[in-house]
Amino acid sequence: MGENEEPRGSRASRAATPDEPLPHPDPHRATVLVVGVAATVLFVVLRFAVALGGHDPLPVDVWWDDAMLAGLNDVGLMIAWVPSIVGGVVGAPFVGILVIAIFLWRRRRWDAATLAVAIVTVTAIGAPMAAVIARVRPSESLAESAATSFPSGHTAVATTIGVTLGLLLRRWYVWILGAVWVAWMMWSRTYLHAHWASDVLAGLLEGIAVACLVWSAMQAYRIRRAMSSRTSSSAEPDV
Repeated sequence: MGENEEPRGSRASRAATPDEPLPHPDPHRATVLVVGVAATVLFVVLRFAVALGGHDPLPVDVWWDDAMLAGLNDVGLMIAWVPSIVGGVVGAPFVGILVIAIFLWRRRRWDAATLAVAIVTVTAIGAPMAAVIARVRPSESLAESAATSFPSGHTAVATTIGVTLGLLLRRWYVWILGAVWVAWMMWSRTYLHAHWASDVLAGLLEGIAVACLVWSAMQAYRIRRAMSSRTSSSAEPDV
């Protein structure tokens, strides 16, 4: 082997650096994609149900809001405000940026990109949708009062982050912590009367749909990009 000759396989290795290995098709991608599509369909069904009711609260919304109102107390309010603040306009972006920064520090660039795209997507979809639908919040709202109740943005962002991290990290405790956080957020938003029960359910479905579909799309793009890079590298003539 000459002094300037590259070892065999070195060109292929350029397409798969140590911090960015050549990805393999995830065996769960089809399942995740189906879950994402199913969540999207259920969201649309719920959206039509709310629209058919003139955007007024559904019977289950009134029942749940009355139950939350009956159980209102100081301790409950303190507990409810925690996810509302942490997952709010300032808290949620801070948490997202922090996790993305950790991924970048750990040289997990694709994971960072996937989470960033998911957060931007759910925000870009949910905020304008809530403004257009303009569903009125419960009259006893202790938080926001603007007519942007459907879907719950807090719940959608919390679910998106939780599900995306679960798909990226594949640790049982990540799924459990994510589920607890989302359930806490859903209860919090209804306990503070900031949303109807159907609003937080819509936020849950929106978050699941966005997380699953974005993760699936990023997985497909990553594999296609890696294979394209490998093909281009192998097609280069040897010197």
